[in-house]
Amino acid sequence: MRHLVFIINPRSGIDRQKAIQEAIGRHLDKNEFTWEIRHTQYPGHGTQLAKEAADQQAFAVIAVGGDGSVNDIAKGLSGTPTALGIIPKGSGNGMARSLGIPLRVDLALNVLNSAHTIMMDIGYANEHAFVSNTGVGFDTVISEQFAKSTRRGFKAYSWLVFRNLWRYQPQEWQITVDGQEFRETAFMITVANGQQFGYNFRIAPGASWTDGLFDVIIVKKFPKLMAGTLVWRALKGNITKSPYVRHMIGTDIIIEHPDLKFMQTDGDAREASSPVHFRMHPKALKVIVPPVSG
Repeated sequence: MRHLVFIINPRSGIDRQKAIQEAIGRHLDKNEFTWEIRHTQYPGHGTQLAKEAADQQAFAVIAVGGDGSVNDIAKGLSGTPTALGIIPKGSGNGMARSLGIPLRVDLALNVLNSAHTIMMDIGYANEHAFVSNTGVGFDTVISEQFAKSTRRGFKAYSWLVFRNLWRYQPQEWQITVDGQEFRETAFMITVANGQQFGYNFRIAPGASWTDGLFDVIIVKKFPKLMAGTLVWRALKGNITKSPYVRHMIGTDIIIEHPDLKFMQTDGDAREASSPVHFRMHPKALKVIVPPVSG
């Protein structure tokens, strides 16, 4: 029997926890798996719990939450034989959507029953690990404000984007991609391992978690009236074809700005200072995905 450890934030509410537990009881294959639930108690606790589960030779640790929860648990499992599983219960659920993991709990549990795994790349921005994407500029502003907001969901996220769009001023950045140095006035710069931020907003539609490469997406200064067109392109998966977007691929990325104070990693804003050095750890994390994704 293979053992699964589900990690849940108790702040998600008692009703949600009960619903998850009941769904596990109904849909998880009891002939293949034993399971338990552990609760996080403070920021970053998911990383510690994941490490403990890996030390105890659990088959997989299941992140029940959004991309921030996935990030915490992935950091604890990187480099171990214990797999990461996902029950998407966040707002954007960018990683689950990109991997083809259903947003319905019962269907996500069916993915766990398949026990089908791939080996995924992990990125680092200075000392901070990230699974899906990291960046500087406008998306960092949105990540910071969304974290402080009491509202969740696509409408709340869209309102923050619209409100900040007109006041945000692009900045000039020094960028180095595999030794190629250049300066660019950019609205935002994303270093992507996965394809999207969430809500099917595909900032890097060609990115792959298994190719050992970063996709660098530079959204250049653009007329604000063109914002809707850029959003539409992202939703359709062709934002890199815009004349206002520069797309590069590399493994060693450096971004510099003298006034840099924050960046985002997997949607969580955090303090940062220049320069930020992005490096790739290929095939560092085992992840349970639908069989068609392998």
